[in-house]
Amino acid sequence: MGNSRNKTGLFAWSEPELAPTELRLGASPAEPLVVQDIATTRRLISVTALICSVAGALFLIHLLTAGRYGYFRDELYYAACGQHLAWGYVDHAPLIAVVCWFARRLLGDSLYSLRFFPALSAAGKIFLASWMVRELGGRRFAQLLAAVVVFFCPIYLTMDSFLSMNSFEPLFWMGCVAVAMRIANGGSPRLWLLFGAIAGVGILNKHSTLFFGLAFFLSLLISGRRYLRSPWIWLGALISFLIFLPNLLWESAHRFPTIEVLQNAARFKNAPVSWYAFLAEQALLVHPLAFPVVVAGLWFFFSAQQGRRYRFLGWTYIFILAQMLILKGRIYYVAPIYPMLFAAGAVWIETRIEQRGWDWARRAILVPLTIGGIVAAPLAMPILPVSAAAAYSDFWDIHKVRVENYDSGPLPQFFADMFGWPNQAKVVASVYRSLPLEDRAHCVILAANYGEAGAIDYFGASYGLPRAISPHNNYYLWGPGDSSEQVVIAVGMDEHKLQRLFADVQQVATITDSYAVPDENNLPVYLCRNPRMPLSRAWPSLKFFG
Repeated sequence: MGNSRNKTGLFAWSEPELAPTELRLGASPAEPLVVQDIATTRRLISVTALICSVAGALFLIHLLTAGRYGYFRDELYYAACGQHLAWGYVDHAPLIAVVCWFARRLLGDSLYSLRFFPALSAAGKIFLASWMVRELGGRRFAQLLAAVVVFFCPIYLTMDSFLSMNSFEPLFWMGCVAVAMRIANGGSPRLWLLFGAIAGVGILNKHSTLFFGLAFFLSLLISGRRYLRSPWIWLGALISFLIFLPNLLWESAHRFPTIEVLQNAARFKNAPVSWYAFLAEQALLVHPLAFPVVVAGLWFFFSAQQGRRYRFLGWTYIFILAQMLILKGRIYYVAPIYPMLFAAGAVWIETRIEQRGWDWARRAILVPLTIGGIVAAPLAMPILPVSAAAAYSDFWDIHKVRVENYDSGPLPQFFADMFGWPNQAKVVASVYRSLPLEDRAHCVILAANYGEAGAIDYFGASYGLPRAISPHNNYYLWGPGDSSEQVVIAVGMDEHKLQRLFADVQQVATITDSYAVPDENNLPVYLCRNPRMPLSRAWPSLKFFG
């Protein structure tokens, strides 16, 4: 009955029995290809799992440290803007207000809620860097190297630690770059439509995406004119413009206030930086140990044969850098472009290692980058207790790297701006509750800047406070309200200005927080009565955009 061969195993019965005279088939010519495909798939899954692990770890780190300090000044302002959704704002594009509104509706008002999407953005940068490495021909080590450099990049650790349009900006720039790489690798020209859509939404996130667009166009004029002959790239540009158009119309209707904000910031707020200091501090943004990867990325685009078809991306970086130097932009305005250079540099380094057989170099590169990143991380994100963070910042003399021309106190500015806000609302609430009931009914809270006004609006509801007014930036457009303004609680306002507006001005409290920026420490609170003129009439004279 059965054949004479010994059969064991669960599936032994399924093999057909062959007569002794039947020929056995040899191995199929396709089998090596199948085996190779399986091996390739396994390697791809392995690399994908590795990159997902790195991205997931970064996401968790940001979530775990999200509540370490406090709310950042701008987060409170974006929350207020989220209560007044519009196609534009005086000092920023509209998308961040929508993100803040959505985060609060979906997740609540906690720090973890506001910082959930920036943490996702941090992970997104890892995935984009890995995608670009693959587009450039890189393999496992190149993807890991790019991921590690992005993971520990100080400027990204900082910007992804709180809700900010700066957190999302690299996603839009690098989304465009990744699409351009795909097109350069033979992808459909119709992908320019996707490029345009990403760029358009990127402009709604932050107007500096316009500088990226200009740099990209100029780079194509130099080394990518063949792309400009495609109708799809112009249709993509049209899509970008149409997405941006509502915000542009808003700016036009309000006489382009964003330009006034930028001019005033350049005159009164931005710390002056020489061109050579600007260039040198780029190394600090990405980490000094990682800057050779940036240099390798530039070499890849401009000198390596394998990077020749992507040379227009190298020119994009050069033109962005040139624009920021000419316009005297802040040093971190160049930051969104660096994942592209990390990816290109990682591919170039991987190629050199493989050509020379330097297997030892992989660990020799990754270990110092990791150690250096760990050392720098407490300077970039809220990891240490606040007293230790102040001492650590002093040890590394981090205060020398400044983007604004005022003293930030014992902490770096981006940490100091996370302190003092709930206490401001608490002190103002104590003044408000001390008023007679009839005065509370006609009381207005006037704040000197959007941070103070945002704090009143965010934390004041639990104390029963009315919404704040302020002549600063978009609060100015929201106006002084309709109150009779017989009683005004003024926070941080100049006393001489108040005396021109009110016959009776008394300082009733002082708000203190030793870790807050000095401008928000020892902050006076005034009680103002007997107005000399309605606030609505004085409002234009109080306006400040900057």
